[in-house]
Amino acid sequence: MASSALPSNFVLFFSPIKKPLQITTNSYTPIRCGPRDNRGPLVKGRVLSIEAIQAVQSLKRAHRGDPSKLDDLLPKTLSRLVKADLLATLNELLRQDHCDLALRVFSAVRSELWYKTELSLYADLVSALARKGMTAEIDRLVCDLEAEGSVRCDDKGIVRLVKAVIAAERRESTVRIYGLMKRSGCGVDNEHLIRVLGRGLRRMGELGVADEVDLECGRFSKGNLEKVKV
Repeated sequence: MASSALPSNFVLFFSPIKKPLQITTNSYTPIRCGPRDNRGPLVKGRVLSIEAIQAVQSLKRAHRGDPSKLDDLLPKTLSRLVKADLLATLNELLRQDHCDLALRVFSAVRSELWYKTELSLYADLVSALARKGMTAEIDRLVCDLEAEGSVRCDDKGIVRLVKAVIAAERRESTVRIYGLMKRSGCGVDNEHLIRVLGRGLRRMGELGVADEVDLECGRFSKGNLEKVKV
């Protein structure tokens, strides 16, 4: 029987057809708290808990609908939050420029047993209030800070606060913060801060206080020079 046979030296190679390699990349979707609007994405690394998100949304709904209900809603909503969530709620409201609500939440923060004066937090509040033109609230906030008495030294926080108040052009509040600095000893040995404070006071017309600040800065510079000579 005739049979067809391939030559012995003919070899067939069968290889599967390879599909082109597809590289998938994970896209980052920014998470926003609350309804969609023109707000920017959350700062990288900032994660809001479900409790904080719900608190922000609840307060915003009440504020839009019937602000008179906030007095009853605030303690019920905020009392369930742990420290981290309460501060996250405050920061998120500031980020969204809901300053009226943020001030209410800040009042709750100050009433907590764990609360300690945080100058950076005051700086954030002042900056947010300035963006909304709420200058009277800035002055009241600084008065509240002054009423807390001496504050623990925080060079970064006091620099941010002084710059924020000067940027808002709040002359009396700037003078009050300088008095607080002298009483608590916070920032008085920071040459950069003293120079910023002196220039800001002079620009706002507080020449007498500015001269005192400049004198303090001169003493600081002279002291540093003497240390170098030694």
